[in-house]
Amino acid sequence: MTVIQTHGLTKRYGRVVAVEDLNLSVREGEVYGLLGPNGSGKTTTILMLLGLTEPTSGEARVLGFDPMREPLKVKSRVGYLPDQVGFYGELSAWENLRYTTRLLGLPDKEAEARIEEVLKRMGLWEVRDRKVAAFSRGMRQRLGLAEVLLKRPKVAILDEPTLGLDPEAAREFLDLIKGLKAEGITVLLSSHLLHQVQEVCDRVGLFHKGRLALEGTVAELAHRVLGGQYEILLEGAPGLEGALEAVEGVSRVEAEGGRYRVLATRDLRPELARLVVERGPLYALSLRQPSLDEIYAHYFKEVAHAA
Repeated sequence: MTVIQTHGLTKRYGRVVAVEDLNLSVREGEVYGLLGPNGSGKTTTILMLLGLTEPTSGEARVLGFDPMREPLKVKSRVGYLPDQVGFYGELSAWENLRYTTRLLGLPDKEAEARIEEVLKRMGLWEVRDRKVAAFSRGMRQRLGLAEVLLKRPKVAILDEPTLGLDPEAAREFLDLIKGLKAEGITVLLSSHLLHQVQEVCDRVGLFHKGRLALEGTVAELAHRVLGGQYEILLEGAPGLEGALEAVEGVSRVEAEGGRYRVLATRDLRPELARLVVERGPLYALSLRQPSLDEIYAHYFKEVAHAA
């Protein structure tokens, strides 16, 4: 089931095109990453999906609703964590969430039960009476996600949620995102921290100058951007480079003693493993997945070269 769908979605500010002809499809239960440098259109896309800015042309549907014509139906089902979380610093964590539950129209008893549930889940129950002004950025981000979960959303939109967090806090937050996916919540994650996106996202969309330039899994993007080369690492008996090079689909073999780096046009691990075992022991075999950083850098290098 598709929960976020856009067709030709475009946003212009005068002569400046922020988002151009965006056709996006996000499936139920997946974590989809919006990637791109600042000014590439990620946040503008999010604002249009939430009904917070009007498209110049095109259309969007979130859970079947038009964000501009039915904004309350979208907002009641979608949780949003902006890059700068805003809370009342003089109020406690509990009081901030209680204010949110009043805006949501929740009855008192249900509101208190939900607040306790989300604060415990975010590890903030023990500091529920502390003023938010004294919270670290990591604690504010947790409180922001707690506020998202108050409405028990079907979709969570997170804009740069780990920006400014220390490595441990960022790791904990990524685990929380994985927990949302495990519950079947669809997550739209905007970020420029590529290694984090690669860890949690099922698919990614690469934005460039307001357009969706590339889309797919990391493996699919690697195939399109890096030429479809698979990098297979082997450890076995020395002197096998000639035999490895003779395997159909092998492009190049680099050898150092009994360690081999094989570049191939497809995943040849079964064939290569059999070949090595026939000639001696097989100590190690692995497929190295290209990182999003490599894909991203190579893509923009090609764009710059073409320009």
